[in-house]
Amino acid sequence: MNNYKNSIVLFLKRFFLIVIIYQFARILFYLMNLKLFEAFTFQNFLGGVLFDFAAIAYINIIFMIAHLIPGKFKYKPRYQNILKISFYLVNLVFIATNFIDIIYYRFTGRRSTFGMITAKGMEQEAIGLIPSFLRDFWYILLLFLIVSILLWKLIPNLKTHLIHEKSTKKDYYKQVAYFVISLILILIIGRGGLQKKPIKIVDAAKYGALNNTGLVLNTPFCILKTLFKKEDIDKTKYFDEKELVSIYNPVISLKPDQPTIKKNVVILILESFGNENIRRGQTPFLDSLITKSYYFKNGFANGKVSIDAVPSILSSIPSLMNNSFISSSYSLNKINGLPKILKKEGYNTSFFHGAFNGSQNFDQYAEVAGFDQYYGKDQYTGEDVFDGKWGIFDEEFLQFYASKLTSFKKPFFSSLFTISSHHPYTIPEKYKGKFPKGTTDIQESIAYTDFALRKFFNAAKKESWYKNTLFVISADHTSSAGDKDIDKTNIGKFHIPILFFDPSNPELTGVSDKNFQQIDIMPSILDYLNIKTDMVSFGKSYKSKENFVVYYLQGTYHFIKDDYYLAFANNQTIGLYKWKEDVLLKNNLMLQNKPKVKEYEKFLKAYIQSFNERVINNKLAI
Repeated sequence: MNNYKNSIVLFLKRFFLIVIIYQFARILFYLMNLKLFEAFTFQNFLGGVLFDFAAIAYINIIFMIAHLIPGKFKYKPRYQNILKISFYLVNLVFIATNFIDIIYYRFTGRRSTFGMITAKGMEQEAIGLIPSFLRDFWYILLLFLIVSILLWKLIPNLKTHLIHEKSTKKDYYKQVAYFVISLILILIIGRGGLQKKPIKIVDAAKYGALNNTGLVLNTPFCILKTLFKKEDIDKTKYFDEKELVSIYNPVISLKPDQPTIKKNVVILILESFGNENIRRGQTPFLDSLITKSYYFKNGFANGKVSIDAVPSILSSIPSLMNNSFISSSYSLNKINGLPKILKKEGYNTSFFHGAFNGSQNFDQYAEVAGFDQYYGKDQYTGEDVFDGKWGIFDEEFLQFYASKLTSFKKPFFSSLFTISSHHPYTIPEKYKGKFPKGTTDIQESIAYTDFALRKFFNAAKKESWYKNTLFVISADHTSSAGDKDIDKTNIGKFHIPILFFDPSNPELTGVSDKNFQQIDIMPSILDYLNIKTDMVSFGKSYKSKENFVVYYLQGTYHFIKDDYYLAFANNQTIGLYKWKEDVLLKNNLMLQNKPKVKEYEKFLKAYIQSFNERVINNKLAI
């Protein structure tokens, strides 16, 4: 029986060794990303330990079985060697994901899930970006290698001098009992306790500030929790159909009383041009254009990554699930966005992205959305200005874009997605030292893209189509580089510039206080052009009296209406704030203003149910 007890002790030592490494990874995660979080609290620590235990239990249940299953075979040296090596390799892979997210979290604002790490459309970029990531963040690789070596050296071995001990029948029954008890215990640990349902990603919100959920979670847990899910979207049923439509209906009918305006439409989606990067000396051209435009100062992204922005802006489909819509199994759903609606009005339609064809599945989206033409790196003609990682530098690709617009049949609808202000923030060698470095790593490349935009507009002004064009400019998402406390709140992390510029309409100028989001762009353009149409849109026109914004991040829905911000997770409100006054979201009014919470919850539940049902049932188009 001593052999068996040795096996139990051995497994426990190995288990807690992994727990210690997870704690080290969490501390490192926090210290390397201090600007992104509030102060690390004891409550965060307790929650983190709970999620670590759960992940480690899930990962190591097979090793517990291998250690504790009754039988003499498991004491053989060869068996123990195989067990040790497999234990080391499997755990090391999951530990690596924690180290990767130390950096990757800065760009996504959430722990990686299975859907994120297996998303289609990123294969070519990954190959090109790996060298730059290893160069820029070599210290993470070094620390991981050190941890890898220490882990191997610290994994305890089974004491071999007791291997030949004889076991009685009674010992065998005891071993079976220990095995069953251990299996039950590890399953309880894996589910996070004895509560009715196993802990979920969203439960991290219970352990401290909402902004610190990424600190409470660990990446292996998030991967495992999404491993066998087809999609992170559930069939929600808060209301029957009649009541649902009475609370919220995403079907918008535009019935203008004025004739259609056949203006060209150009949408420029700017990589990482979050609010934290404008009006701070890096974007003189965009800053000046804002003064000539209709500018939504309370503009918000509907996602945290580029792949979320495109369906939001061009098809009014928000990112309300953990997997991006474009890379999900719903990506082939029928949609009726701007390309199809404007094509019916006689528009030529095109989508431009200077990166590799296939990048982020934008070419597939362009086809499903109904664009006539897609132009990626492969279609670019001109000077060889590949940036070595992503694609064509913004300056040359925007000039290529201007010339292609001139060649298109009028009216045209076209959208372009910039790339140069994406990590590793490469700018052409000839411009090194020309632009201000700013206070963060990204801002020099932001300044370069702003310069490229100026050159694009200078070229466009010379063309006959310019004055008959509505330009819409929106960031895809914020960057990870906000250097002010307001930038790291759950408001600041989604706050972006959005502006409408019509060079022939001086009345379309000014600053709007309306809460405006990317999914509002589609109905707003159609309303501005006086186009008669029915559409499914989860946003609203800029002319609408509605004043709400909805976005989502890893289990938490964020709802803004007028001066209030509400956070909703696990089917309940977890925070209500007057965000314009309480800019750092310190004063939770949830208990003081229950009527407001009830009102907002009702609308948000209807919004969620409507989105989920329409996505699942392929009803995103009328």
